[in-house]
Amino acid sequence: MGNIRKLPLICPSCESALQVKSMHCTQCETNVEGMYQLPLLARLSHEEQKFVVQFLKSSGSIKEMSGQMGLSYPTMRNMLDDLIRKVEGIEGQDNH
Repeated sequence: MGNIRKLPLICPSCESALQVKSMHCTQCETNVEGMYQLPLLARLSHEEQKFVVQFLKSSGSIKEMSGQMGLSYPTMRNMLDDLIRKVEGIEGQDNH
């Protein structure tokens, strides 16, 4: 399958959020077309997605994450708070 590129989230021309228009199954060659919004977690930046995965892998322990990443607990807490606000903002956009 070769190198898999990271999914772009923002339009390079106008900086609006991108949506999915088509999907393709490499196994059976089925194509699905339409306008689909990306799932909430897919709309986070790649770094934010990595943070969420690390948070899950550490069973939600900010203390453990701070040790693994070499950052202070308050820094990790601020990162989590920023991510929570971003998720709430995305949810707010979805509800309008």
